[in-house]
Amino acid sequence: MPTTKPKYKRILLKLGGESLLGKRRYGVDYQATLSVANQIKEIHKMGVEIALIVGAGNIFRGLAGAKAGIDRATADYMGMLATVMNALTIQDALEKIQVPTRVMSAITMHQVAESFIRRRAIRHMEKGRIVVLAAGTGSPYFTTDTSASLRALELGAEILLKATKVDGVYDKDPMIYRQAKRYKHLTFQEAIIKKLRVMDGEAFVMCRDNRLPVYIFNLFKQGNLKKAVLGEDIGTLVTTD
Repeated sequence: MPTTKPKYKRILLKLGGESLLGKRRYGVDYQATLSVANQIKEIHKMGVEIALIVGAGNIFRGLAGAKAGIDRATADYMGMLATVMNALTIQDALEKIQVPTRVMSAITMHQVAESFIRRRAIRHMEKGRIVVLAAGTGSPYFTTDTSASLRALELGAEILLKATKVDGVYDKDPMIYRQAKRYKHLTFQEAIIKKLRVMDGEAFVMCRDNRLPVYIFNLFKQGNLKKAVLGEDIGTLVTTD
């Protein structure tokens, strides 16, 4: 009989900005955002304490801006501001479905978000509020993957759930090779040896060195977030051992 008890008490969920795109090529599809919010509500009702980081690939990527000629630090700050827009969007969607939410930003902007304070963020989660973390680390040259790893460790998350378009890590591109094999479990060392791109380099090292497990799964299949929290085999678990 399937379990209904969550495997993890406190998680950090890393979403790509693409999760808010829906059928649009740019910006936010509010129905897609509500769909994500409803998946998050499912696990919130189970008592899971949730911190959430949303990327900004649907609006502006710092690296892309730098490649186009914008100063790299400036481009990264622009990307951070785009994550604040996404954070406010997901907050609005969650509160529309009666889920208490707080946006905390690494860049000070009192009119729209609280400043990130570790102990306050933990207290929000303990009180049953979802904490949406915006503006990355507050410094340029770091990705949202890295900020997700950093915040997960700061907030005492048991696992970093990385939501993607594919159901885990494969030995080759599953979009090209039908015979591609999904790994159910990998160690960080195996991922290095096999040259598998699990996440950005700095984030990967931070998780490995601090023994923070990472679970990669496909958010675009309805119900997968709940299954991931229940510990079902729908993705790839990456651990130190």
